[in-house]
Amino acid sequence: MPDSCKVGVVAALEREVWPLVKDWPVHRRQHDERWFKFFEKDGVALVCGGIGAEAARRAAEAILTLYHPALIISAGFAGGLDASLRAGDTLIPQHVIDADDGSRTEHAFGHGVLVSFQNVADIKQKAKLGKAFGAQAVDMEAAAVARCAEAHGVKFLACKVISDASDSRMLPIMRFVGSDGRFYPLRLLAHVVLRPWLWGRLFRLAQDSAMAAAKLCEALAEPKVLQHADSEKQLLTQ
Repeated sequence: MPDSCKVGVVAALEREVWPLVKDWPVHRRQHDERWFKFFEKDGVALVCGGIGAEAARRAAEAILTLYHPALIISAGFAGGLDASLRAGDTLIPQHVIDADDGSRTEHAFGHGVLVSFQNVADIKQKAKLGKAFGAQAVDMEAAAVARCAEAHGVKFLACKVISDASDSRMLPIMRFVGSDGRFYPLRLLAHVVLRPWLWGRLFRLAQDSAMAAAKLCEALAEPKVLQHADSEKQLLTQ
């Protein structure tokens, strides 16, 4: 792939997008003294930067600098704040809000509000975020990617799939995320194995995450999203 592409996609974890990129060519490239793994195909470059705003910012800066996309997409899982949203539902928000400072990215198209929060939100925190921001879903990375896109003068889009509903009881995921945004699932598994009362939550998380990954990849694989990315209206309305 040349050093330019139509679409740059920033996800957090490979498991979120693996059904889509498992057969894509892989290239490792360096930016700002860090190495990134890029999946590349048909004018699309995708990078998994890790969990959290800082990891997403680094990945977004890398893909924007190295590939110069016309559009950058923050893709991945989100928690539902609206009780009507269940695992597997897809959201392309019109508004992305940073919960830390209230900054907002707005599009002419899309529907609803996504708020980016600094942690994995539990049931009580979800209720507070939904009420405070009028949001339907919460993630950790979209606002950081949107800010990078704005700084580079590049169009931005968020494509999120609900992985945990508003009433889902979450596991302490952030305990097992490193400072670089890397998730350590085996450490989480070891934590849960010794606590039988958490087994049900882990099973539900695994089921819902698998469903969300499949739905996310279906959305990203739509030709109107990945092959016609030069038209923002087409992306968001068809």
